[in-house]
Amino acid sequence: MKNDVTIKNKLGLGTAPLGNMFREVPEDEAMETIQSAWNEGIRYFDTAPFYGAGLAEMRLGEILSSYKRDDYLLSSKVGRIILDEEEEKEGLFEYGRKNKIRTDYTESGTLQSIEDSLKRLKTDRLDMVFVHDLSPDFLGDEWITKFDEARKGAFNVLDRLRDEGVIKAWGLGVNTTTPIEVALELEEAHPDLSLSATQYTLLQHERALERMMPLAQKNDGGLIIGGAFNSGALFAGDYFDYKEITPEIKERVARFHDVAKNHGVNLKDAALQFSTAHPAVKAVVTGSTRPDRIKEDLQALEAKIPAAFWEELVEKELVSAKAALPGSRK
Repeated sequence: MKNDVTIKNKLGLGTAPLGNMFREVPEDEAMETIQSAWNEGIRYFDTAPFYGAGLAEMRLGEILSSYKRDDYLLSSKVGRIILDEEEEKEGLFEYGRKNKIRTDYTESGTLQSIEDSLKRLKTDRLDMVFVHDLSPDFLGDEWITKFDEARKGAFNVLDRLRDEGVIKAWGLGVNTTTPIEVALELEEAHPDLSLSATQYTLLQHERALERMMPLAQKNDGGLIIGGAFNSGALFAGDYFDYKEITPEIKERVARFHDVAKNHGVNLKDAALQFSTAHPAVKAVVTGSTRPDRIKEDLQALEAKIPAAFWEELVEKELVSAKAALPGSRK
């Protein structure tokens, strides 16, 4: 099913870091980051209840509520209910709010999640809704049972809300390819825009090209790409897809850096242009707590990259020969 979502500059602000992911982000730094994104012309913002147990949504709402609602696109996610009861936190959002979180993909849970998000965001509507982390990396073997719960619950609700014009589009928001592929092949549900994090990136895209990208294109829907830098691994960071990086991936990253050096290319420029080059991709969302990074990302999408750079990556089998390369879709 085709949607009419158009995202300015093919770039949005992802707000997971603003939920105090990995560290405590001071309130003024978070506010300045969102305001800087707006000032630079960003008009798409993605968030989720999971990001700091509602903290990212609340921070985003503080800034966006002062602007006309028709002037920007907003997406959040369903699948988790934030409770009043508190607990000690660990993991990604150890420094977020202490509220307990309940996983819930039912019809009633989906409607409650949306209602709660609207209150935290200080708005009257969401443009896109993603069913969050319905995937084996978060749910383990239970993901199939939960997928069935969502198929009977969240998917039906979101199909109805989209058909009624309450939202513009819906899909899954996950870090693996299989759930999106399965959802796109369902007969009874019609997701038309999903958020795929870490799976269609310069560093990792072979699996996505096998089924997810062709299915998204065939179904006239689309994808938003998150995690384009694979948790900073592309910049020689210590993590890859939210886990400690392995020596094998470090070696692969080093090969990318060698090719980039040969051609005088900034890998951030290459990563963002690669992820947005595929015809199924509507936009990429990047997350940061540094206000100046937004301007960098916008400039990266416009940077000139020589064709020889892409040719060498393909020749060295660092990039698939099946991938759509920047400059190749006219």
